[in-house]
Amino acid sequence: MYPLRLALGATLALLVIPAGYDAHAAPTGLVPHRAVYDIVLKEASDRSGIESMRGRMVYEFNGSSCKGFSTEFRFVTRIDMGDGVRVTDQRSSTFEDLAQGRFRFDNKSFTDDQLDKDVTGDAADTGGKVKIELTGPDKRGLEVAASRFPAEHMLEVIARAHRGERIFESRIFDGSEDGDQTFLTTTIVGRPQKPSKTDPEVEAAAELATADYWPVSIAYFNDQSTGDQEPIYNQSFKLYENGVTRDLTLDYGDFVLAGKLTKLEVLGNPEADCR
Repeated sequence: MYPLRLALGATLALLVIPAGYDAHAAPTGLVPHRAVYDIVLKEASDRSGIESMRGRMVYEFNGSSCKGFSTEFRFVTRIDMGDGVRVTDQRSSTFEDLAQGRFRFDNKSFTDDQLDKDVTGDAADTGGKVKIELTGPDKRGLEVAASRFPAEHMLEVIARAHRGERIFESRIFDGSEDGDQTFLTTTIVGRPQKPSKTDPEVEAAAELATADYWPVSIAYFNDQSTGDQEPIYNQSFKLYENGVTRDLTLDYGDFVLAGKLTKLEVLGNPEADCR
């Protein structure tokens, strides 16, 4: 899950990835699945101007480490601003070739059915840099610092969680915003937990209803800023070792959203087409 605050008290520095860690060779048991989340407003500041908000998020993840991973993401919200109602619609399609270190993205956002932004492009991990070729709205190429792509980053979080690492940092590129920047992330992983019998998402979690999960929080920082800084975005969720997430909290600063898993479909064996 990625179409996710820790005050360090010092300049944010990228921690070194553990010696020998190779996401391309990491266990790749990310399960193909389709997850539906109902979204509600948890809190909002007066500055946000938001009186209420509700929506739905649909996330579909497919593929394998052999053929690559694809995602289809859609997030629709209805926002009451007091003097009117806006409907926002965010859509994202991506493909990630883990073995080749390549990533393709197509991100669109609409407000009241009017297209606000349409960013498409390709990125490749080459020689310690990420080379980006944007194809829309303008064609241009650029290079950014070495980064992890979304599925690669999820595998890193799961691998570190298995090793008992509780706090770590990574640089990621996910094609969001204008598709031309990376983000520094601080991830906090709690100890494995079991769901309680009163957990409101247990029924929707289906076969994962009794499985252990890690409570995870990821803060995203602008990689162009210097000195002490606040995250531009923070998300927390319950993470299973197969990559499924639930119980979302999405913190945008001026407002916070909560996402409840309402439907989960497992779409196949993650490594069936590798055999």
